[in-house]
Formats: sequence, structure tokens, C-alpha cells
Amino acid sequence: MIKYISKIAVLLILIVFTACEDSFLSPEPTGVISSDDFFNDDTELEAGLINMYDGIQGVNSTSTSDNHGIMYEYFLTEMRSDNTKTKSSEGEDAQFESFTVEATNGRVSNYYDSFYNIIYRANLVLENLGVASEEAKGAFEGEAKFVRAYAYFNLVRLFGDVPLVEKVIVPDDSETAYTRVATATIYDLIESDLQTAIANLDNTYKGRASKAAAQALLAKVYLTQGENYDLAQSLCEDVMGSGFALEANFKDVFYNELNNEIIFAIEYIGDVVDDSQNFSAEWLNAVGRTSGVNYVTDDAREALDAMGGNRTMYSYRQDVLQPTKYQAVKYLPNGDESLGINSTSSDPQKAGNDWIILRYADVLLMHVEAIMAGANETSSSTAISSFKQVRDRAGITDVITSITKEDLLNERRVELAFENHRFFDLVRFGKAQEVLSAFSTATGGSFSATDLLLPIPQREINLSNGLLTQNPGY
Repeated sequence: MIKYISKIAVLLILIVFTACEDSFLSPEPTGVISSDDFFNDDTELEAGLINMYDGIQGVNSTSTSDNHGIMYEYFLTEMRSDNTKTKSSEGEDAQFESFTVEATNGRVSNYYDSFYNIIYRANLVLENLGVASEEAKGAFEGEAKFVRAYAYFNLVRLFGDVPLVEKVIVPDDSETAYTRVATATIYDLIESDLQTAIANLDNTYKGRASKAAAQALLAKVYLTQGENYDLAQSLCEDVMGSGFALEANFKDVFYNELNNEIIFAIEYIGDVVDDSQNFSAEWLNAVGRTSGVNYVTDDAREALDAMGGNRTMYSYRQDVLQPTKYQAVKYLPNGDESLGINSTSSDPQKAGNDWIILRYADVLLMHVEAIMAGANETSSSTAISSFKQVRDRAGITDVITSITKEDLLNERRVELAFENHRFFDLVRFGKAQEVLSAFSTATGGSFSATDLLLPIPQREINLSNGLLTQNPGY
């Protein structure tokens, strides 16, 4: 549950939304009260809303049967780029760094299941809007549609064509559950949902959907599709005029939670098993049962050393147990006294670090990208102003007269390192095949063009009885 509303946990115990054996797309309640009986008023509908974020938050456990939500995302993004790797090529996790991901990979399957479960939770709220008061109905709809759009945006970027589920479906509705729909159609739903969210939300929350979060996400949707650059620019400028600001100290972005830079984050509470996360402990060595994943590549370290400025020390550090290895620093669960970072919990495996999904620096750099509008360079003073804000905060005050596409991609890499943006940025900038081919060749991997999409989990293909098709190359 998210921090500020965990008191309604008793309500959510009554409706536990988990995937049933037959299909991840039609989870059934496991408690004594069904969803049909549960939703009667605003309070109970808001419990359903909070349950959406609980799904994104994921379950803090090592069980493969639990949905881990966003906790596994770094495997599918950072470790499938030139940014991070495993410490010692362990098991199926090493498939991501070597670009040999198999359709049976458990991390991929868990993420796919988790995000369709999030969509289910959003659809459940939308189908019960009839019980909402007139005062609350619009905001409830906007919030649920933001979450659904966010989930589909991640799925479509990672898997390509995916099943489109706009309502709660019954377990035997195999055609909807397993028929892949064209990416363009998925994007139509994403855009519509985000437009509804923008029209109905304000900026009350940072740990829940907001107008600014919907605007920033829609701008990224337009940039990803390589269209509507003028609308993307306008959306970024709306966010830029909404009171957000860069933190003066880069460290505070990650260790002063819900700060001025945060637009949307998934909240965690340290030392509370139901509300904490263990992924940041997994990034370390010899912390609990962890073995070390999401370790920094030499390539990423060199980029940060060259142009990270004051961001570098808060982005990676040397592993004292293995001095040739380097760890990501942005989400240290057990702190680092030498960096002035406090522990977020007494048990690193129950960390309280919030996960940042959208922040102001990202919006500033998207603003530059929108102004560039697919060109290779811009000398726009407006773009330079946004770009310089990010670099100035990093202590890099070089005179800038123009910005190239490469400049922008590199700046995004060092500013947003280890925040799950790198893979998506490479694809969006049209550089993924070039960069990842070269990186893979240098590191002994086997990247090919088909690796730009992940495999549809084999389990779902088996359950579909031939309806669900596989991506090429798997």
C-alpha cells in the first residue's frame, strides 16, 4: 500500500486481486467478499484505486508465484541495455545482459503478469464508477485511466502488439485475453486514457496519478511514436509551469522523498513487509541473500566519469568486496555514510526507497526533444535553456550554442542512469540497434534486431491454445 493511505488496508484484505491459474487477465477474488459486493461508495472505490498502486508496488518476496510489479523492471530495461549487468552472470538473470532472453524467463513472465494484473485492477475501478459520487467520479475515472495507460505504455514498448483488455473479462473469454492487437490501437487507448486523466485530475498527489503526471506521460507517448511534437512541447511546458523544480542537490532527488522534482513515484515504507521493496538490496553484494544484479557496466561508468559532473558520486560506487565491480547508488537501502546517505530501513531487504517514475529533469529533457522534433540538431534558445538547467544543476556550466541528438541522448543517459529509461531512450532515438550491437559485440553478447522486443511468456502462449502468437526470434 502507499504510505499515506495504508489505514484502508483492512478493506483491501477483503479483495485480494491475484492471477488465477487459467488466465492472468481475469484474476478472481480470493477473499470472502467478491468485487461485485464490495464497491458501494466513494470510500470503497478509493480502496480499489489504492489497490492499483499496490499492484505497481509489487510484493516484496522471493516467491516466483507473487506478482513483483515494478520491482523486476530493471531486468527488462537497464540490464537489457549498455547500462547494467549481473555481478557474475548468474542464472536466467544473465540472459538480459547477453541478449539471450528466453520465452520461459521467469522475470519476463512475472512482469507481464503483473502489469496485466494492474490493468485488471484499473478496469475493475472503471466498471464500478456508477457507485461514485458526482464530486468524485471524474477524478476516480482519471486516476484509473492514468494507471491503465501507464501499464499499457510499458507493455507495448517492451512486447509490441499485446492483448487489449478494456474491461473486466470472464475466465473463458479467450479471444480478448489472448488476441494480440496492433501497437497503433494500443497507443490509441493510451492517448485517450491520458487525455481523460488530464481533464479530470489536479496536482494533489505525487504518489498517485496527477494532471502533471498524465501530461508528462502523454508527452513521452507522443515522442515515442515520433509524432505530435508540438503537442509534446506544449504538454512539457504545462508541467514546467506547474510548480515543479530541480532539487539543488542531486542526492536529494533520491533521498528526500516526494521532493519538488518528483512528479510521480511509487512509494515504499521501510521495515514493513507489505509496503517495502527488496530490489535495491538485490543490486548490492553480500546483503542478506542477494548476489548482485544491476551492476554498472564499464561503458556506463565511463559515460558518467566523462559528463556526469556532481551526479557521478550519487550514481555509482565501487564494491568494497569486489573492487573491480561497481554498484548503482541512487537507491541504496542501507545508506552510505561517506556520501551522507542514511539507511531507509533496519533490514536492507525491507527498504523504503520510493521508486521514481517521472521527475522534472526528465520533462526538461523531453522539452528539448520535442523542440528538436526529430531533427539531428537544434539551436533554439528555449531548448538550450531547458538543457542548461539540467547541466547547471550537475555543475557543468559550459557555453552551449546548439544541441545535437547525440548530446541529448548522452545527457539523458547520465542524468537518468539506472532509473529504467536507457533502453526506451535508445529505441525512441532510433539508436538501439547501432548502440546495442556494438556493445554486445564488445562484451560477448549476441544482440540482434529481434531483441528489441521481449518474448511473449511461453506460459501464456501455452494457456492460449494457439491464439497468442510469439514475437519473431523466440
